[in-house]
Amino acid sequence: MKLLRRRTTVSLDDRLDALAEAADLADGRLAPVAVAGARSVVARAGVRRSLSVDHTAVALAGATGSGKSSLFNLLSGTTLATVGVTRPTTSAAQAALWEGTGAGPLLDWLEISRRHEVDAGASDDAVTGGWASGEVPGLVLLDLPDHDSIEAAHRLEVDRLVELVDLLVWVLDPQKYADAAVHDRYLRPLSRHRDVTVVVLNQIDRLSPAAVERCLADLRRLLDEDGLAGVPLVAVSARTGEGVDELRSLLASRVANRRSWAARLAADVGTASDALALASSGAGLHDGESIMAGTDLYAGGPDSGPGSGSGLGGGPAFGVVRDAGASATGPIEVAAPPEVSLDGLAGPLTGALSEAAGVPVVVAAVAKSHRHRSVAATGWPPTRWIRRLRPDPLRRLRLGLPAPSATRGAAGSATPEGAGPVGRTSIPATSAVQRSRMDTAVRETAGTASEGLPEPWAAAVRQAARARADELEDGLDRAVATTSLGASGRPAWWRAAGLAQWLVLLVALSGALWLLGLIAMDYLRLPRPYMPTVGELPWPTLLLLGGVLLGLVIALLCRVAAWLGGRRRARRASRALRASVGQVAREFVLDPVGEELTRYRRFAEVIAVARGASR
Repeated sequence: MKLLRRRTTVSLDDRLDALAEAADLADGRLAPVAVAGARSVVARAGVRRSLSVDHTAVALAGATGSGKSSLFNLLSGTTLATVGVTRPTTSAAQAALWEGTGAGPLLDWLEISRRHEVDAGASDDAVTGGWASGEVPGLVLLDLPDHDSIEAAHRLEVDRLVELVDLLVWVLDPQKYADAAVHDRYLRPLSRHRDVTVVVLNQIDRLSPAAVERCLADLRRLLDEDGLAGVPLVAVSARTGEGVDELRSLLASRVANRRSWAARLAADVGTASDALALASSGAGLHDGESIMAGTDLYAGGPDSGPGSGSGLGGGPAFGVVRDAGASATGPIEVAAPPEVSLDGLAGPLTGALSEAAGVPVVVAAVAKSHRHRSVAATGWPPTRWIRRLRPDPLRRLRLGLPAPSATRGAAGSATPEGAGPVGRTSIPATSAVQRSRMDTAVRETAGTASEGLPEPWAAAVRQAARARADELEDGLDRAVATTSLGASGRPAWWRAAGLAQWLVLLVALSGALWLLGLIAMDYLRLPRPYMPTVGELPWPTLLLLGGVLLGLVIALLCRVAAWLGGRRRARRASRALRASVGQVAREFVLDPVGEELTRYRRFAEVIAVARGASR
């Protein structure tokens, strides 16, 4: 029997943690406004969760003349709000509280100074209605200024509170329900906030029943286009009270649930995650560009207190701008991280860096140095000193010298950094052509590694690959200087060949001395001694000529052996140098590139969690 694993919903705490991590990962790589917005949401959530969760802040928002204040009076059973038709009458938000004990810190955070505790058992004479005693305990009803007010301070107050309240009730009227100002600036970015949004069409008493139906149908169409399908839409008349009971019942159920604050925070997290995803795609966010249509996003940064009203641009923190890359129903998805093998990128990069570091020059010098020292150790002794007058090719490059403060390992190992000072080599400076090839290799490595990444992250990979470009040449020179080339060892056959050369030289000298003795005796007219011969050739002559010829033959054979040994050591040195250059390539280029790829991979994972993906 096959068991299916049950998919679990991600908790709000996990989503907030994921959003905070995503903001940290995106810092310096994505648009600062999106990163600051995400951090602001995390900070705001921390404050809101520390305040009373038994109270629900419900805001009535609307345009001038929409009847918002009249509806506030009707719902609260008071005459707190001054009613006006053609000009803004609400200059500052005010609150009506039902059983508001403990709501003080919440209202302080919202910066609401005008507060009224509603006594459900007594209403003003001029107003009837309101909730019955104990029907909406914990309700904090706010009357906001007009969002289209001619006073900038009023609009900023609306933008600030719209970011903070738990439940939003948008009051529209038949004349301006299709106004682009409310749809583009507020409702359309609310697609993530369907669970904490209610839309009210007020003043239906001015329309015939058929006209009301047409207005509601058209408004529902507009809301669907805004991504708010399923949002409660209630038709009311604040003047006659029609439909108010339905609205009152709806708000009472939301308050009784006491989860609007959590739903609001979850929606904010989703919106901030969408903004990071949009910024990650590179489709619509750049430095200084607004995430919302016509406004900047997120009041306050991570260091500013929620409700301070000091935003990046005064706009509400709801959603992302709608552009060619986003739709009303489907937010932009974060591209899956590509599978890149850094080991596969190391080969071409190491080859280009090896050429720039002068590895071919050093390898040739290793072979020449081996032959040079071999001839000096095994050559014919009378001419051996001539070889010692020539400089060692490796020493000419300031390589192969003993390093008293450096600990050398096996062939191919480099001196650990910090083991001792390392002087610069005398390898010919990198030419313009070599430097160009090196830069091209670094760019191609970054381009291959970032293939398939969204442009902001691809740019971060390219920048990481070039971040230490100024140190690259010094790093390569140090790697070459500290690599054990294996050129200092003396093969055992050198000693044997050198000993043989001295022996045949002694033979030749003995023959020469013998001949000189015979010449001296002949000059002094002394009796000539017995002369042993080998065939017709006297022994002294044989010793002289044989010693010289044998010494030359040994020297020639040693040169052949030295040439073969030089090639072998050059191959070992080439492997060791390429390994050291590969370490530099990994440290200066591939590791930073790998870190960026890992960062993006983790960003994609946490963004999915922050957006509420099931697991």
